[in-house]
Amino acid sequence: MSITQAVTKEQLQQVQQQRIQGAKFASAADYRVKLVWRNVVLMLYLHVASAYGLYLMATQAMWYTVIWAYMMYFCSCLGITAGAHRLWAHRTYKAKTPLKIILAFLQSMAFQNHILEWARDHRVHHKYSETDADPHNAKRGFFFSHVGWLLCRKHPDVIEKGRKIDLSDLYADPVVMFQKRHYLKSVVFCCFIFPAAVPMLFWGETFFNAFVVCSLTRYCASLNVTWLVNSAAHMWGEKPYDKNINPVENWGVSVGAIGEGWHNYHHTFPHDYKAAELPYTLNPTTLIIDLFALIGWAYDRRTVSPETIKARKMRTGCESTSPESYVEPEHAY
Repeated sequence: MSITQAVTKEQLQQVQQQRIQGAKFASAADYRVKLVWRNVVLMLYLHVASAYGLYLMATQAMWYTVIWAYMMYFCSCLGITAGAHRLWAHRTYKAKTPLKIILAFLQSMAFQNHILEWARDHRVHHKYSETDADPHNAKRGFFFSHVGWLLCRKHPDVIEKGRKIDLSDLYADPVVMFQKRHYLKSVVFCCFIFPAAVPMLFWGETFFNAFVVCSLTRYCASLNVTWLVNSAAHMWGEKPYDKNINPVENWGVSVGAIGEGWHNYHHTFPHDYKAAELPYTLNPTTLIIDLFALIGWAYDRRTVSPETIKARKMRTGCESTSPESYVEPEHAY
């Protein structure tokens, strides 16, 4: 082969590589929001029905039913916080099979995609936070990071990066895979039938009140508090651990999301099972994990030493934001 031929071949390879890269960048650059109208209609229906559910709670539903609805709300949140998030997405602690089964049941009750998909999206969110590869990129605005990301097709970068995330630990977990195989059936029972059936069978609540209050309104409430972690907890609050990232400490979100609002800490130390510096400050999820640890069902809880936390705060903290100082991006999408 002559020198001229070698150079020509090398140049051709460079041109081909540039074309491939150009096509890839064009795909992302040409991305336009495409609404998933089925999701838009279902979310609209759910929120309208839930608003009526609040009326029923105040006027018609038995007080037993209201208490039960809150209990199911708490359990739904726990399936996400202690289960999908701290156990499966971050592996911050280990759990015996009975606890895994309970958390998988509660995660199906939360109806936020099966554990494998939830954990994959969350791992992508941490690795590519506030970029186009982040499924609920907060830089695209409050509405998008709250619920809009579920109403449209994913950005190409989300799909591409999601395929590269290591999920081998989840594929090796029989509880995770069982839930994935039977997810639709588990959601129908755990999210909609079970919460409504108990009030009807045990204290004679009407089907309509039980279903609207305990299934729909409870489900809508648990969805929104989870979404607030993606939206409000990336916008409004303090940054005592790392001022260079978007996530903040938001106590209001922690109240609703049973401990998930200490988000600046969580993104700084994502492998701490407490998801917060202090274990029990508006953080019932940590308390429940610790209670299961007492009977041996939760173990190998990972945490961060006070010295490490203090050193990080001295090095990269502290900043605060507020709703008044936050400026919505010019283009929410």
